[in-house]
Amino acid sequence: MKLQIALDLENIRSAKNIIADLKDIVDIVEIGTPLIIKEGVKVIRIIRKEFPFLTILADLKIIDGGKYESKLAFEAGADIVTVLGIANNATIKVAIVESKKYKKHVMVDMMRVKNIEQRVLEIKKLGVKYICIHTPVDIQSSGDNPLIELKRVKSVLNDVKIAVAGGINLHTIKDIVRENPEIIIVGSGITKQKNKRKTALQIKEIINNYERM
Repeated sequence: MKLQIALDLENIRSAKNIIADLKDIVDIVEIGTPLIIKEGVKVIRIIRKEFPFLTILADLKIIDGGKYESKLAFEAGADIVTVLGIANNATIKVAIVESKKYKKHVMVDMMRVKNIEQRVLEIKKLGVKYICIHTPVDIQSSGDNPLIELKRVKSVLNDVKIAVAGGINLHTIKDIVRENPEIIIVGSGITKQKNKRKTALQIKEIINNYERM
């Protein structure tokens, strides 16, 4: 299992400081949607130049213009770009085609997708590399979490790499690791903690301990 840090921040300097502190712990750095909206894809270039060996995910949440928007991110240095699962299949397809030109990947975010089991099977046929089970931040306060949808998707899908995101922290991650997703995405569960490095190390240790079982 890989640990992805979600940098849903509004400040490049803060993002760079967090990455510098955690670069030896996390496997994937997610440049979050708020940061990309505020700074544009130049932030991908900045992070790529300063941290050339890290895997970078650009959370564009593409819903249209799949070719052009994914191209912007790949050209800027992203390794993975997100497309929404509620997007038209044509949008997902052209993003995947573009990713192959750059030898990069697309992650389809299943946020707010209805009939999720049926939809993941449709998306699998398109040749996507990753599918992300994601509970939106605006509804996490209601108690929703991605665990139930993760189990539902795993019941029908076993040959596409699954990422999982949404309110994951030290208190919830043990239930997530038992489902053995490919990628565990943690945002505020690390970035809003007083000691970010200590928290990231604890989360990584839980992941590693499970894999050693």
